[in-house]
Amino acid sequence: MKAATGTHHDVPTQVKDPALVERRRRQIVDASVALFVKNGYHNTTTRQIAKATGFSIGSLYEYVSTKEDVLYLVCDAIHAEMEKAVTRVVSDQVPGPDMLRDAVRGYFAVCDTMSDHIVLIYQVTQFLSDKWKKRVLDNEIRVTGRFRQLLEDVIAKEQFVGIDARQIDLAAHNIAVLGHAWAFRRWFYLKHYSLAEYTEFQIRNILGAISENFHNSINKGK
Repeated sequence: MKAATGTHHDVPTQVKDPALVERRRRQIVDASVALFVKNGYHNTTTRQIAKATGFSIGSLYEYVSTKEDVLYLVCDAIHAEMEKAVTRVVSDQVPGPDMLRDAVRGYFAVCDTMSDHIVLIYQVTQFLSDKWKKRVLDNEIRVTGRFRQLLEDVIAKEQFVGIDARQIDLAAHNIAVLGHAWAFRRWFYLKHYSLAEYTEFQIRNILGAISENFHNSINKGK
């Protein structure tokens, strides 16, 4: 699966056709990730990106202005794919544990497919300007917020009590980080576990933690 670009409308472009911009930037993102992983961000030039994408350098600059724009588009593409994976589940199912399970499965699958992209984000986000860095962090919070809403739906459906907003926030961020962990540790995990095994193990832990907090709150009230 190729990366899909998302909320990148503030990156300047000279091209008026939004669909064409979307397509070309997707090509730029995929070619750039391969180069950044192979050569490093700083050692990759826009001329190399243009060549790998099949563009002239002039054509490349019709879709981006700087190499930093490309880096932001890479980050944006990852978050767009993650959010799409969750949204597909939410739009088709009734809120509850099954929806949460399927959303986590979809999210982890995207993290697997885009492992190189995710590792790259952690390596090079520091090189973004404050403007783009804030956008990347905002996108990360937005994706995590989808899991927060799903967790709230599960808690409401199962009528769990005693689980406060801080615990829900922490659980949502845990889900986000567990997806990233598969990308970072896949050199080890893939030798011992399938993605499905990893996913089901983490889902049991996530739902088990919610249930445990619920039962602990009940016991404290006795």
